[in-house]
Amino acid sequence: MSLSIHVCPWWLAQALDNPIRRLIHSPDKILGEYIEPGQTVLDLGCGSGTFTIAMARMVVEAGRVIAVDVQEEMLQMVRQKAVKEGLTCRIITHQSEPDRIGISDRVDFALAFYMIHEVPDVDAFLMEVASLLKPSGKLLIAEPLMHVSESSFKKTVDAARLAGLKPVSEPKIRFSRSMLFQPDNAIDSRNDLV
Repeated sequence: MSLSIHVCPWWLAQALDNPIRRLIHSPDKILGEYIEPGQTVLDLGCGSGTFTIAMARMVVEAGRVIAVDVQEEMLQMVRQKAVKEGLTCRIITHQSEPDRIGISDRVDFALAFYMIHEVPDVDAFLMEVASLLKPSGKLLIAEPLMHVSESSFKKTVDAARLAGLKPVSEPKIRFSRSMLFQPDNAIDSRNDLV
């Protein structure tokens, strides 16, 4: 499934990252039950870092966050926030290609918040994400209700299934369509050797 690409421009970041947005989409409320201290987590399409910074606090000193975006300007904003918040040692920024994430780290949790609709090849993207998840890992996809139709979101869920991910729950996120996935061959985390 391919979609035409229209990436939210970096200069809109400040409009999207503000106290009202954090009230509506509280990173702590949305992600709190999925992220644990010491984990390696992935923020796909991190933008200016609203979720990245919160995730870095959740993983504490022993964990790390890989913040990925196609726009260097967004990653620069993440780095500036990390310095201001004293979280630089927990956050790694990575500029991806439009058609490839391009990392090899295995992760405990991945977030794709309001960005799948900007991906040119959803099938290939989700295959790559699935390959990055540890066997006990989870992927949370959230898409904006007003931009992504129910049928389009169903196509994303179907693409995730084809990538080897199974839906495990449908978290309630304001103004969003969302689904939590885990690898179809998920095993008990005590047996996670990766």
